[in-house]
Amino acid sequence: MAKYRRTDSRKKTITKLKEGIQLINAAIVGLGWWGQTLVESVSKNSNKLRFATAVSRSGSDTAKNFSDLHKMNLVQNLGDALGDPNIDAIVLATPHSLHAEEVIATAEAGKHVFCEKPFALIKSEAEEAVAATEKAGVTLGLGYNRRLHPEMIKLRERINSGELGEILHCEANMTFPNALFLSADAWRASKEETPCGGLTPMGVHAIDGMIDLCGEIDEVYCQSFNRAVAVDADDTTSMLFRMKEGMSGYLSTMTATGGGFSFHVFGSKGHVRLEGMTHIAGAPSEERRKKCFGNCYFKPVKGTLKHWQAEETDIVKAVLERFADAVNGTQPFMISASEMIHGVAVTETAVRSAASHKVEKVL
Repeated sequence: MAKYRRTDSRKKTITKLKEGIQLINAAIVGLGWWGQTLVESVSKNSNKLRFATAVSRSGSDTAKNFSDLHKMNLVQNLGDALGDPNIDAIVLATPHSLHAEEVIATAEAGKHVFCEKPFALIKSEAEEAVAATEKAGVTLGLGYNRRLHPEMIKLRERINSGELGEILHCEANMTFPNALFLSADAWRASKEETPCGGLTPMGVHAIDGMIDLCGEIDEVYCQSFNRAVAVDADDTTSMLFRMKEGMSGYLSTMTATGGGFSFHVFGSKGHVRLEGMTHIAGAPSEERRKKCFGNCYFKPVKGTLKHWQAEETDIVKAVLERFADAVNGTQPFMISASEMIHGVAVTETAVRSAASHKVEKVL
């Protein structure tokens, strides 16, 4: 693992907080299409977090032009950002396999760290990363932005109030066409980086939603294969879950069809279905950030079907600002460290099940 020089930035941030709530100066690591989306979500319209530096290994003209547009200093190595005393936090939009190492390096440098999902691909690495942030006393954030959408918040409240009765089952479907357009040398085309097709780029959002609403997952059965894409990656994946609390779950992901999203919770008093879109590469930034939820339905056991349209919310901006709030100490981040680790354990178990063709326990 690369070693980075620790700076006094953590001390500087803590000193700032004694004087009042401060704008968090962050560095974005990775300027792919999603890294750019993160920057666009807060550019010129957030008083909580701003991106002052961008880290792009390629240093390409595209990266330079984007950095210039958003008034960011462009560097090519994470170490450059970690050594900058003016940077309070690091935001990682890098390949999945690098996350744990980069989180640890960031924590050891005394910087707060926000990691895009999935947090890691192996539970033991997630545990090491969490331990490093706790030892350093820095804030850790994770990019499960859908938790903050008003419709997910309302669904959580319906469940907790008992309005849906005993929860029986939840299921989700997430699709996009992105894998149809991947080049063979793209990191997202690698089975090592994106095992089980749409699981890591999309499905982990739904898994996190199930953990949030229904508690920990006990066992998983997964099947995953390639039907249509030219690269060596799966495009059709489905999973069955059994939660520790007893309810069941189902998730399907496809990376070679039209984009869509649904999340459906069934209870003994009725069911709620949320529909919307996924983050489709090449779509306008505002669409990727604000159109994830659309049609919503509630069907009670007795009574008529209710239908409404979700309010438009920039959930990408929302999760970055929630991270900034946690750094400033005004409210905790909405995902606990134990949930972060458990989510990785479920992902690791799904991959193991796809290989074994058996139901696997989440360890």
